Amino acid sequence: MPRFNYIRDPKEIERQSFLKIRQLADLSRFDADQQQIAMRLIHTSGDPTIIQDLYFSPNAVQTGIAALNQLADVLCDIEMVSKGISKRYLSGQVYCFLNVPEVVERARKNGETRSMAAIEKWQSHLTGSIVAIGNAPTVLFRLLDLLDSGVARPALIIGMPVGFINAAEAKQALLDIAPTEFQTPCITILGRRGGSSLAAATINALSRMTNGIRF
Repeated sequence: MPRFNYIRDPKEIERQSFLKIRQLADLSRFDADQQQIAMRLIHTSGDPTIIQDLYFSPNAVQTGIAALNQLADVLCDIEMVSKGISKRYLSGQVYCFLNVPEVVERARKNGETRSMAAIEKWQSHLTGSIVAIGNAPTVLFRLLDLLDSGVARPALIIGMPVGFINAAEAKQALLDIAPTEFQTPCITILGRRGGSSLAAATINALSRMTNGIRF
């Protein structure tokens, strides 16, 4: 006999987890679709307070679902985001160009991070895509600069970089500017909190909804 008695069925673990989250978290300021993302972020972080800083621009979730239904690609700032995305629910491609040799060389030559240099590879994929940024606030600032210069627009920006320098400022700029100046919806966690797992979890929540999976 096993020493410990615990739930082994992954579907039952997930079901009970989301039931518990609904008991612990006040989701009342979110609509039904937004709640699916809010709960997924709580599930990923283990922290019900994370949603205090969660913000959606108008129609962000609906736009993300529509984009995925139209086979949108997902552009990620680092490999940790791309690896955290459940590909089984996606029909489009997931791209991260961080380790492409020309990106590595461009970053070295320009004295910038590889994440910033990798954005140059995004431009041919941006139209109608979903951008998921979970690590580098410099990437989010660079993306906003590119949009300001008139490049093609993604369908949705998920901006959740984490950190003490530039992170809060980049996410506030995203929320303030992207929906109005660039007509690009966004989902973000304001302040210092964020991370690759949360950006990936947001994609996973959207892709599950496209497949009729809700909790």
